[in-house]
Amino acid sequence: MQSTITMSQKWKQLLYILLPILITQLALSAMTFFDTNMSGHFSPADLAGVAIGVSLWIPVQTGLNGILMAITPIVSQLVGAQRKDKVSYYVIQALWLSLALSMIVLIAGIFLVNPILNGMKLEPRVHNVALYYLCAMAFGVIPLFAYTVLRSFMDALGQTRFTMAITLMSLPINILLNYLLIYGNWGFPRLGGVGSGVATAATYWIIMLVAGITAHRGKNFAEYRIFRKIYGIAASAWKELIHIGVPIGFAIFFETAIFSAVTLLMSNYNTSTIAAHQAAMNFASTLYMLPLSICMALTILVGYETGANRPRDARTYSILGISTAVVLSLITAIVLLIWGEQVARLYSTDPQVIQLTQHFLIYAIFFQISDAIATPTQGALRGYKDVNPAFLLTFLSYWVIGLPVGYMLARWTSWGPYGYWIGLITGLAVGAVLLLWRLMLVQRRFTAKKQHAEAV
Repeated sequence: MQSTITMSQKWKQLLYILLPILITQLALSAMTFFDTNMSGHFSPADLAGVAIGVSLWIPVQTGLNGILMAITPIVSQLVGAQRKDKVSYYVIQALWLSLALSMIVLIAGIFLVNPILNGMKLEPRVHNVALYYLCAMAFGVIPLFAYTVLRSFMDALGQTRFTMAITLMSLPINILLNYLLIYGNWGFPRLGGVGSGVATAATYWIIMLVAGITAHRGKNFAEYRIFRKIYGIAASAWKELIHIGVPIGFAIFFETAIFSAVTLLMSNYNTSTIAAHQAAMNFASTLYMLPLSICMALTILVGYETGANRPRDARTYSILGISTAVVLSLITAIVLLIWGEQVARLYSTDPQVIQLTQHFLIYAIFFQISDAIATPTQGALRGYKDVNPAFLLTFLSYWVIGLPVGYMLARWTSWGPYGYWIGLITGLAVGAVLLLWRLMLVQRRFTAKKQHAEAV
């Protein structure tokens, strides 16, 4: 990365960082997309089972990944402040932390997965698919979390095209393994939805190994020599990582978990409704990669500018990122309005599932717009290392407002399952307003701090 002066230079730098991140996120999301899509073409029960499994796994994955993403603002600010010698130390500490988190997840899964699934009113086939899908995914936990650290390190340096290449390479591998293991082609076992879990876990190992080799030997990363010394676990570094990462992780967890909670509440409806809801949610999650990618780019760019003590440039990047996300959300809204039925047909051939999916996609339009404001705003706040208020605001918006509103509308009005989606829209809209207010407050404080320092 480099300092920029003109608006055109900032646009160029933003796009240089953003586009590879976007492609990477779309490719990662595509793994879940193809898991869901290909399972849906196996049977509606397999689609519903994978939907339940994904809904339990995604909040855990994204929340803990959020903790590990603390390495991004740490590295970007170190680079901006010309303290590159500290980078390898923090990356190794984050890798140790990723291993510890993996162990916690695996141990918790042994004791919690079965009781949770048994407490849900699922058809036997749906229950079994969900259970064994999660068992298969467990084998990919360690490499996934390690890859998150390595990817965050490379992205923080502005080298986002490397993680893009790694992820793009892994996508066809994942699709091929799905093809072999879901449908039992070429003599492989016919595992249905469970096969998608096996395929994804295997793919995680591949991307971790490739990322490790790239970070160790790639010429763009050689000066950091992150594996030159394997540091022991340091409590002070873990404390800093956790101090920044836990609020990020909880903020992401609260945002993703509310969608999973809605899916789990949908288990009270029939299999077609569960399948349609998950199909619509899966496509909406794919579109969410747009604001999420901008969020990650802003963390890098704002962190770099704040590390270099340039508040005006950090503010400009925030405005560029958020405005870009809003424009893109309006474009995706048009896509859903015009081609909603075609999107629904991507997930199922069942007429009832297609019709229900199309209805759910209409509601998805509205929370896409709120996401376009809230998500990039969180990215900018992370660049400032202002993470605790965002965590509290997301909890308030999604869990104190959004989910209760959705539950009441679903239970006590004629909207039924659509009531949950209205609740999601309400919570996301409130969150967008509150987070934007917080960002403006932080920017004013940061600017005032610099002006005060210059006056002294």
